[in-house]
Amino acid sequence: MIEELLQDARERMAKSVESTRSEFGSVRTGRATPALLDRVTVDYYGTPTPLRQLATVSAPEARLLSVQPYDKSSIKAIEKAIMESDVGLTPNNDGSTIRLQIPELTEERRRQLVKVVRGIAEEGRIAIRNVRRDVMHDLRELRDAGEVGADDEHRAEAELQRLTDEKVAELDAALKVKEEEILEV
Repeated sequence: MIEELLQDARERMAKSVESTRSEFGSVRTGRATPALLDRVTVDYYGTPTPLRQLATVSAPEARLLSVQPYDKSSIKAIEKAIMESDVGLTPNNDGSTIRLQIPELTEERRRQLVKVVRGIAEEGRIAIRNVRRDVMHDLRELRDAGEVGADDEHRAEAELQRLTDEKVAELDAALKVKEEEILEV
């Protein structure tokens, strides 16, 4: 029973780390990648919809993103969503395609992006700690129900804490790499 809880915690924490890593991909580093627009949601007929479901995003050049909406009537909503997002890009609309020119990053913008990345990392750490809290609660319930002894519970909590520290360290390492990538001129 305890091993199942620990395995569940391991899987959920790994998913949190992986999710945070993919979020890091949506923060720009000076190169145009379609992943930059992954966090943009568009108000499409009153429903918040991910941009990827409304348009094709491509990077035809190193410093240019092209957004081709499936529905031409949604171009204004997409343009507005990009303007209001934290990507820091200004869309150019030619009636059928939105082009996003990626400027060189200034030192100030780099520092802002580092803050954004640190916020994403903190959300990941919180998710990992929430998994730990849930499993700790389950372990205590097992002990209180008499299904496991106090010693087994204590060993499982120590293992859970070790796992938590390991996953937080993994996340911090990914954060460090991303910060260096952003600050690289």
